[in-house]
Amino acid sequence: MDKTFEKFLRSGINLASVGIERHEDHASYFCTPKGASILGCAGVDGIHFCSIRGFGTMVFSVNPMDSAPNYVHPLAKNFADFLRLLLACGHEAALEQAWMWDDSQFETFLRENPVTEEQQQTLSEISEKLKLSPMERPWAYINALQSAFDYSKIPYTEDYYDIADVPAESTLPDWNVYFDANFWGHQGRDRAGKEIRLDQQFDWAGYHWVIPAVYSCSKGLVVDFCMQVDSEKIRNHMEKWNLNWESDSPRELTQDQQMQMEWDDPLHFYFNSSLTLNEKGLKMTHGCAVSFNPCLPDGMINELEAKWVIDYYGLDSSYGWVIYRNAFPWSSKRRPEIKSLTLTMEQQPERLPGPHFKVHASGDSFTFIHPISQKAHTLTVQEIEQQTIPQNHFASTRWIYPTHYIAMSYTISPEPAQDIALFDCNEGDRPVEVAPKENSFQSIASNACLVGVIGSADGPTAIVFGADVQDKLHAACSSLHFEPVRDDIEWHLVFYVKQFDAALFSLI
Repeated sequence: MDKTFEKFLRSGINLASVGIERHEDHASYFCTPKGASILGCAGVDGIHFCSIRGFGTMVFSVNPMDSAPNYVHPLAKNFADFLRLLLACGHEAALEQAWMWDDSQFETFLRENPVTEEQQQTLSEISEKLKLSPMERPWAYINALQSAFDYSKIPYTEDYYDIADVPAESTLPDWNVYFDANFWGHQGRDRAGKEIRLDQQFDWAGYHWVIPAVYSCSKGLVVDFCMQVDSEKIRNHMEKWNLNWESDSPRELTQDQQMQMEWDDPLHFYFNSSLTLNEKGLKMTHGCAVSFNPCLPDGMINELEAKWVIDYYGLDSSYGWVIYRNAFPWSSKRRPEIKSLTLTMEQQPERLPGPHFKVHASGDSFTFIHPISQKAHTLTVQEIEQQTIPQNHFASTRWIYPTHYIAMSYTISPEPAQDIALFDCNEGDRPVEVAPKENSFQSIASNACLVGVIGSADGPTAIVFGADVQDKLHAACSSLHFEPVRDDIEWHLVFYVKQFDAALFSLI
């Protein structure tokens, strides 16, 4: 399921004022695509919004009052972009009708239908709770998505083909793997890779792994990694965090809780991989992933691509699976003959929330326990002061940004073996938009998010000075404000943790 959609459901945000209602049982229509999960409806003319099994997290609009073949249109690549389009336009009506307008007609509709106070409150809630900003050029975004989309791939029920009198299309293409493609489609003229069946299995990082095949392509090697996840662990995680997406009282999580939930999620694991082919190293350049959850509640459907991979490779569907597809360019200009192939797996650091603390002046300190090593460490402030960023640093004529922040340098003793970062718990002030025409300035708390130039909710990057000194000097910056910061900053420690050693596996 789309992560932003999960957060949205837990947030309790009601989109009725911007034209989208959610009900326990949304009605389907003859033109509702097969495998659709309905996200909401407009309440008029049967218009509804959905994702479609087989198209990842893409959001579609469905309007039974239109005529064939214009019942269904893609609106956004994912639910986050769908909400950003709402932030930019204020109502679903502009999005649903965008396919029939040009840019000027779209802008005219927006001018003639300004955002109401009630809608503004909803948009503010979306922006603040989900940390989203408005889409910069909404019509251009929608137009580009729809122009590139292959409408013939949308699967429909028999009712649609009977009423619309169009021939049915198959929903799944032949199994082909391409170097520059992903699970959801392929563009270009390169040939599919040659499948080399391996059926290798190993245990690492608390998971059972299957490497069913690799694919020799003209540009490089593609490897499918299948990570098996115990269904009971998934079920326990869903119960612990109340991941019942149809709940009448969804939970709003703090940043710490969100981070902890991701840490606990057995389907959430990231790694780096590299290959040694005929004693020459190959580095991964890109990849993608799909997941299969056997514990989804009624009404929730796994992505068709995930089920497709499971069926093709004969994986056990009573388990959860995360399937990673990674691409490794050849180290030479010509495709080599594969004589030997070894794989190195290395865990990527995962974020683990730590304690909060405040300091006031140089010399202040804070002692904490590392959650993995259980060793005590002391953070000591070296310098802490007010600073400002020049407004022209942002290179924007549309936004006025806050420029005041607190800069702090500090040491940690003893220096931890794994990375630690400091984050400001306060998200700071939001930018102000220089609005067009008669409104010279307009506060856009509903339509802006803080750009993380200096530490925002996503946090600053720790800077290390003097690698040779015993206590390395680190630096952190607070969020941005329009006025000098008067109160002590509440800092949040975040640990970047690797629990498992890298491992080497022979594939061929």
